[in-house]
Amino acid sequence: MLAMVKSHWTLLATAALLLFLILIPFDWFLGQYTTLMIFIGISAIVTVGLCLLMGYTGQVSLGQAAFYGLGAYFSAVLSKTYSVNPWLAMLIAAAATGFFAYVIGFPIFRLRGNYLAMATLGLGLIMWILFRQLSQITGGPDGMSGIPYLSIGGFVFDTSFKRYFLVWFFCLATLFMSQNIVRSRSGRALRAIHGSEAAAESIGINATHFKVKIFVLSAVYASLAGSLLAHHLRFVSPQSFDFLASVRFVVMAVIGGLASVWGAIFGAGTTRILSDELLLGFGEWDVVIYGAILVVVMIFMPEGLFVKLKELLDRWRQRYTQRETEP
Repeated sequence: MLAMVKSHWTLLATAALLLFLILIPFDWFLGQYTTLMIFIGISAIVTVGLCLLMGYTGQVSLGQAAFYGLGAYFSAVLSKTYSVNPWLAMLIAAAATGFFAYVIGFPIFRLRGNYLAMATLGLGLIMWILFRQLSQITGGPDGMSGIPYLSIGGFVFDTSFKRYFLVWFFCLATLFMSQNIVRSRSGRALRAIHGSEAAAESIGINATHFKVKIFVLSAVYASLAGSLLAHHLRFVSPQSFDFLASVRFVVMAVIGGLASVWGAIFGAGTTRILSDELLLGFGEWDVVIYGAILVVVMIFMPEGLFVKLKELLDRWRQRYTQRETEP
């Protein structure tokens, strides 16, 4: 009985979320927040990959902005400079970023703990420097403009209204795919690795193989998000892919819950609202605020703010169900 009620509530919540997302870009509802929601959707794509890597595999990454930037610049350069179809450019960007992550994944995952975190941090800084220094290709610190819009036949995604639905289509697709991965045999293997890598290997799980696979998947997610960002803004610059961007993604993952796929939307939304609406006047102090939020959440709600709210909702639902079933 409780399982049926829980399933009913889950379907109801999913339907309500989808309806809410569909209505947001209309002017008579919350149309003024369409652009903000586009950035939330793009950030959520990166965050869900980071949740899989950090929450389910237990591997720390402080350089996710590097893959985010690679996707953006690959799409920008190919579609603008070489006139490659933007969809093909996105595909090439994802494949190239995934291959790059695969190549560096094996040596990186020889490291553990703080050394692994420092290696990913170094990767992010190196890529950020390359984005700035390879000015003949990337436009240097001034960035690149004039990137073409995405289009399907004669239908061009040339308005925020159209791009909103495109971004959230990809966002929800990555979330559903990630949820299926978590529930699959591979997901159980990832949780075993997180619990104890030595114990996982003792029962035949190739820990390095699984870690690299999820690392590649998270890089592909970030590349996809970067490509969507480039074709949305029609402009990319190194400032979007610096160390602070990687910190923001970690904050998003922590707030949403490292082991919560759907918490990626909550974490991305909360952090984006903070950065785009509430912290605009704080200048460089925003990184201090992000650090403080990260510390507070990790100390008092290590499972994540979204997961904590979900637990409170589950308790309320159980009490409501008991009242309804009592004679």
